[in-house]
Amino acid sequence: MVKVVGILNVTPDSFYDGGRHNSITSAQNLVEKMISAGADMIDIGCESTRPGSEKVSIQDELNRLSKILPVIRSMTNLPLSIDTYKPEVMSYAINEGVNMINDIFALRAPGAIEAVKNNDVDICLMHLHESIHSMHEKPVYQNVTQTVYDFFSSRIDVCTKAGIERSRLILDPGFGFSKKAEENFKLLKELKAFESLDLPIYVGVSRKRFIGSLLQTDTPDDRLIGSLIAAGWACQQGAAYIRTHDVGETREAVNMANAILNR
Repeated sequence: MVKVVGILNVTPDSFYDGGRHNSITSAQNLVEKMISAGADMIDIGCESTRPGSEKVSIQDELNRLSKILPVIRSMTNLPLSIDTYKPEVMSYAINEGVNMINDIFALRAPGAIEAVKNNDVDICLMHLHESIHSMHEKPVYQNVTQTVYDFFSSRIDVCTKAGIERSRLILDPGFGFSKKAEENFKLLKELKAFESLDLPIYVGVSRKRFIGSLLQTDTPDDRLIGSLIAAGWACQQGAAYIRTHDVGETREAVNMANAILNR
């Protein structure tokens, strides 16, 4: 069954909802709404990764997270994940009882593997070309699907050799990160190529720029329908997780996709 992951950004500058939920009350209200709408997990982010965003210090990210995570944890027994690549933030979140570390840098930061290996949280490894600082540059891929596949194979090998159980790993192709629009669509089309890795696939396409490029919409507000169609396609292609800003609508799309697939 495909799981719907609701996005909670407690940042002032995320590309779609920046500043809307960075108070405790507004964050609580959104989480209550996402729970009612059928979220299976809540993913909390305290640093924006949109193009042009300011990098956040470890202490600032910890300050943001420490204000909101205990509150959200007290509200629900749903699994919580933390969107971070910083080992110090990972360690804090694990101690506070999160269930997943969602790392856009795939545990490549110094100390990241050590922060997660001696516990049982799930770990989402995202493909990102080269470095955090160049995450929105557009490298030339001969075959983007093969490049991402090879990256996953390498990171799985590194993690398991470090003592991380393979069963804890989840794979995110990194839609919208270091990829041109046509490469994002190619990855979506060829999502089944990752089946042979025999790990859950995590898809985050919600309201992203490459969807807007096809629909010729200037703002994320006009990308809902495109996002839902992409989510439904991802389900058909074997995705295990769909990360979204729009839990209710995505829940309906995923339920419909599940119903068709299981007939």
